[in-house]
Amino acid sequence: MTTTLTLVRFSSPSGEDRYSLGHPLLDRYLEFVAGRARPNTLRAAAFDLKTFFSVIDKDPADVVATDVFDFLAQQRGDRKVVRMADRESGVSARTLARRLSSLSGLYAYLMARDDTALRSNPVPRGLATRSGGRLRMAPLVRVPRTLPKILAPGEADALLSSLRRHRDRAMVLAMLLGGLRRCEVLGLRLEDVRVGDRALFVNEGKGGHQRVVPVANPFFTAVGDYLRTERPKDAGTDRVFLVLKGPRRGRPLSAEGVDEILAGARIRARLEHGTCHELRHTCLTRLREAGMALEAVQAQAGHRSIESTRVYLHLTNDWLAGEYHRASGLIDRAARELTAMQEVTA
Repeated sequence: MTTTLTLVRFSSPSGEDRYSLGHPLLDRYLEFVAGRARPNTLRAAAFDLKTFFSVIDKDPADVVATDVFDFLAQQRGDRKVVRMADRESGVSARTLARRLSSLSGLYAYLMARDDTALRSNPVPRGLATRSGGRLRMAPLVRVPRTLPKILAPGEADALLSSLRRHRDRAMVLAMLLGGLRRCEVLGLRLEDVRVGDRALFVNEGKGGHQRVVPVANPFFTAVGDYLRTERPKDAGTDRVFLVLKGPRRGRPLSAEGVDEILAGARIRARLEHGTCHELRHTCLTRLREAGMALEAVQAQAGHRSIESTRVYLHLTNDWLAGEYHRASGLIDRAARELTAMQEVTA
């Protein structure tokens, strides 16, 4: 590639984060993504493309399927060294699948433009294989379906206690009590905080879908304290959560800023985990544990498909053990009653 790619983040006239890589085709694609996707998707696409073209040093128009397979091999790393958590090496399967998706999206865009020599997408849709005598497509990357990681009640309390600002506590409670995604928290505007209804209007949900979710009182206490005592009064934006100091004071807080806040809180609380997504998982798991209907958990989470919510059928070990022993007791009791009836009629 004749141009050395440099990932640069900048702000649009409206204050939104934008990204460039220094290559005309890639930058035009990122502009296209910015106009139709959520901030997290844009951020991931920029990083994924930077990663691919740092490994495959070619102009985008010259990439072929062989380059994609070479990239897969490089990202997998040394297969002799694996992580204990998932028995994989290199980047995780989820990350690799996302990078391939970002790359495939780029080439779908370039083909739609029809101003390059590209006539096919170099990212294979999968590998043809036979199963039960039928031909089917196997994915290039198999992503395991794993149970969500959650925080124990004591861990959640420790994390909350380690937060230093009302703003940070309100953001964590939005995820821990409302099940919001990080991008949904950052997308909240002042008018979205419906104090009277004890609810939040999520205008920038995943896929552009909207929903209203109830949230418990501790969130509204924390956000009220933040709005009264911490949020800059001269802010030129209606976003709720802002940077409180430094050159970006009064600007919307970024995803990196939230991650940095949580990383510091985890260190102070001596926790090994507690990401934004784990806070969301903790909320949804606890709601299901408490007996909330699966369809209601789906609505709270903003899942478009009930299949995405079914993971919360597999909850904590204590809950599952309790449900098993309860059901097992009912089965044993029914068996004893049947045996007693047979003895009486014999």
